[in-house]
Amino acid sequence: MALADVVPAGYAAVAQLEKYGRANVEPTVLHLIKIRASVLNGCAFCIDMHTTEALADGENQRRLFAVAAWREAAGFFTPKERAALALTDAVTRVEVSDEVWAEAAKEWSEEEVANLIIAIGTINVWNRIVISTRQPPPPLA
Repeated sequence: MALADVVPAGYAAVAQLEKYGRANVEPTVLHLIKIRASVLNGCAFCIDMHTTEALADGENQRRLFAVAAWREAAGFFTPKERAALALTDAVTRVEVSDEVWAEAAKEWSEEEVANLIIAIGTINVWNRIVISTRQPPPPLA
């Protein structure tokens, strides 16, 4: 199903959330959030899209590979990035502990945490749309 064709207004609403996230979360962190949530949700289309975008924006390949095991790759990510990744894990699983919240609040302002949550929620919506409508990643060239 091409959701954008079937319900263009609904699709446009999600696209507006995406636009907001891109304008309010720093690009490097936004890439990490999108990749991590997509890994947790098993969304091959989004993993492909967001790793490709991150590489095009100059992200390091090793960091991208390490997103899948970010807790064990402590030296690859800043404390702010680690707090954003932990928040991504927690929001995606709908299990935000006091410890995760406290760490996010320590590293990010209240407005930044709110913007992270919107960005995390948005990629989770995209993952569910793409997975449920069975959109595969483009074939390898």
